Amino acid sequence: MNEDQRLLFLSSSSHFPPPQGVKLSYGTSGFRADASILQSTVYRVGILAALRALKTQSVIGLMITASHNEVSDNGVKVADPSGGMLSQDWEPFADTLANARHPQHLVELIAEFVQKENITLDGAKSVEILLARDTRPSGEFLLEAAKQGIGSIIGAVALDMGILTTPQLHWMVRARNGGVKASETDYFKQLSSSFRCLVDLSPSGTHANNVDDKLVVDGANGVGGEKLEILKTMLNGLAIEVRNSGKEGGVLNEGVGADYVQKEKVVPFSFGSQDIGLRCASLDGDADRLVYFVVPSTSSNKIELVDGDKILSLFAIFIKEQLSILNKEIDVKAKNGYQCHLGIVQTAYANGASTDYLKQLGLEVTFTPTGVKYLHEKAAGYDIGIYFEANGHGTILFSEQFLCWLKARTTELSAIAKGSEQHKAALRLLAVSELINQAVGDALSGVLLVEAILKHMGWSIQRWNELYQDLPSRQLKAIVDRSAVVTANAETVAVTPPGIQEAINAETAKHLRGRCFIRPSGTEDVIRVYAEASSQDAADNLAHSVAKLVDQFLGFGSS
Repeated sequence: MNEDQRLLFLSSSSHFPPPQGVKLSYGTSGFRADASILQSTVYRVGILAALRALKTQSVIGLMITASHNEVSDNGVKVADPSGGMLSQDWEPFADTLANARHPQHLVELIAEFVQKENITLDGAKSVEILLARDTRPSGEFLLEAAKQGIGSIIGAVALDMGILTTPQLHWMVRARNGGVKASETDYFKQLSSSFRCLVDLSPSGTHANNVDDKLVVDGANGVGGEKLEILKTMLNGLAIEVRNSGKEGGVLNEGVGADYVQKEKVVPFSFGSQDIGLRCASLDGDADRLVYFVVPSTSSNKIELVDGDKILSLFAIFIKEQLSILNKEIDVKAKNGYQCHLGIVQTAYANGASTDYLKQLGLEVTFTPTGVKYLHEKAAGYDIGIYFEANGHGTILFSEQFLCWLKARTTELSAIAKGSEQHKAALRLLAVSELINQAVGDALSGVLLVEAILKHMGWSIQRWNELYQDLPSRQLKAIVDRSAVVTANAETVAVTPPGIQEAINAETAKHLRGRCFIRPSGTEDVIRVYAEASSQDAADNLAHSVAKLVDQFLGFGSS
């Protein structure tokens, strides 16, 4: 690091002293906290993003959002060259950078890190960092802090992409590094054209069967509702009514949004008896989560939830069907053969009924620890990997090898069997790979894929929801030292403290279709308890009895 660079760090960082008594940690959501204490952290993440761009010699993204959190919160996270999350190898450095107490310490940390990572700070190479924020009022001043952080590295250029959904920014980073056009208009064009392609390839006769063309969407008073208003003008054959778009004066994520709907299982604000039986969907604050729901014909405000597990199941059925059609009469030993490895990835929080259903379809289901970064990494190991969490965050990943084969096979079929079922199946799979956001979970692309598949199947939302019946479940938390619990087998088995897993097994065995696990929270100093059973009373009893076990082994009766 030359003297000019060192002085620039010292000068700029002096304007962003870290808040006293606060220690932040970079997790799946990046850094997230009350917006009033985040300025220095966002400045430092600007430095982090610029260093990452220099290290990878690629375009990097920086997103300012707190997703489904309340409006007073905000957060910041980095998008890697693939459009995915920041490499886990860099998370410890992100923590030390954010928590450095004074400018001199900050410069020492950076100097040590760039030497270890062999990053040259001489301004000889220019790199670009794409910046975006959601609609939170605090986003504007935090964006300026990010620009200052990026500008403190000679040769780093910040490009402000404006107000975007989180998935839009991730998509743009992936597109830019893939050498394709990456504006917001390009994003909308790709989604709308691939949706149109899928709808046009729907089997004749299913278009109007049981599928109402109207979809009512809760935009969480966030950026997703705003962007969906633009996207819907580019769609034919699907009427979308957006409520809680943020223009009506509602508060971001307050009584609205996918997180609220999924956890509370009640209608969001502005929905009610007028929507009985309609197909409804809800986005979260930054539009990376999606759930569907039905308002039943009762006087209560309860809903029938169609969550991420059901979305995953719908996608899996469709992909499996297209692969079966495509592989008909193919000689796998011949040049045109390809044994596509399709895999489904879930966490232990997936409802057991969904896992049973997917396995009954003959699909390969694997589990990872909780967290999108683990799901995404596992899904990337398949030719087609589908992952979703019950909260509605997920996507479909296609391997480059499979896509290359699929494109060649589509060309071949268009020459020898144009319009055949195999040709259509190949075109559908290609359209899915264009429509779904392969960088990250994306509620806008997800909602269009759901709608296209429902049209293809000729299914109403009620028919979709009847694929299987969720097992009743209960989640609790015990306020104990989370470091005392160590888990294995994708967090389904407690290894320490000794004896607790045997005690959990004994409680679980008392309940029909019982399943229970404990895991340390990734965000709070608590142990989370998840239980399932054949009835709600049984699930409640199992969760409470295991929470008591956690207290007995580790705590003070505080669950």
